[in-house]
Amino acid sequence: MVPDARVRGVVVVIPCHDLDATMEYFCDALGFRIELISPADSPSTVVLSGHGALLRLQSVEGEYDPGVVQLLCDDAGDLPPGSLLAPNGTRIDVLPADPEVDIPAQQQSVVVSTLSGNARFGVGRAGMNYRDLIPDRQGGRFIASHIRIPDGGPVPDYVHFHKVRFQMIYVHRGWVKVVYEDQGEPFIMQAGDCVLQPPTIRHRVLEASPGMEVIEIGCPAEHDTIAEHVITLPTGRELPEREYGGQLFVRHRSEGAAWEPFRFDGFVQQDFGIGTATHGLAGARAIRPDGGTDWPRAVVDNEFFFTFLLDGRATLHIGDEAPQALESGDCFVVPAEVPYALTGISADARMLEVSLPDQLQPRPL
Repeated sequence: MVPDARVRGVVVVIPCHDLDATMEYFCDALGFRIELISPADSPSTVVLSGHGALLRLQSVEGEYDPGVVQLLCDDAGDLPPGSLLAPNGTRIDVLPADPEVDIPAQQQSVVVSTLSGNARFGVGRAGMNYRDLIPDRQGGRFIASHIRIPDGGPVPDYVHFHKVRFQMIYVHRGWVKVVYEDQGEPFIMQAGDCVLQPPTIRHRVLEASPGMEVIEIGCPAEHDTIAEHVITLPTGRELPEREYGGQLFVRHRSEGAAWEPFRFDGFVQQDFGIGTATHGLAGARAIRPDGGTDWPRAVVDNEFFFTFLLDGRATLHIGDEAPQALESGDCFVVPAEVPYALTGISADARMLEVSLPDQLQPRPL
């Protein structure tokens, strides 16, 4: 494209044999209007406008691909949901403009991901390196990613938002500078800090330290990342009480945060406040030893139960599988009713635990 060219619009070409019938259908049934007909004495081209689109109906001979037109509707009115068929064969999909988040059915499984064994980092959005911590995605219901920015510096990100049920970010190594909609000026998250990104909150990653690493957990596994072209960040407002999709924004700062008793004696935790912000949907906490070395064998009933070993060492006992040594960067997912335990937890160990729902009621065995 010539650098100084100016594009005035985009036209989607739709071929047809019967120009009149196709034109009448798009105008009468779908609400388009005529902008141009050419030539006047024997029309072979009609340009229609409607719903923010321009369509060029083009009379052709022989076979053709009729294509697909998607109508994104807040209220479809008399249009039936699903697909329609124009006289020329073009399929008309009538879709909701703002569809509900699709949460796949729960398919729990035992997952153990080790940094030294099965870790693979690939290049993802904005040049960041992604490691998939739950390859089977629990049937598509959950995703957990270990994300690295090797070189640091400015991040080629843009203002965007996600259509999710749940999403959180925990800084594992280094620091990252971010900005969120109506949450004040950009701020730096250090190692140990965490944010809850409630559904549809606009945000942007601005800068990172070399070797920065975060753990990101979301539901569902596949969700839309939508660019924001209207709202700029920061907005100049700080509204901590604002809800997004029924959830509050959470910024947990590890430095200075209190360590409280954990559910097992000999260990303490920092609760991130996600349970309160999500009305019990999810919870997350950092855990470290306080004189203890072992967790008793127990089962949980949660929809999702994930643990990432941030530092130190431990031995995992899960189900009937052989004990497995874990070290920094390893993680596991335990399904409901499957017994598990951690033993030999080193004094320098740190763990990230995420559960849906928030409340954990493990039953010792």
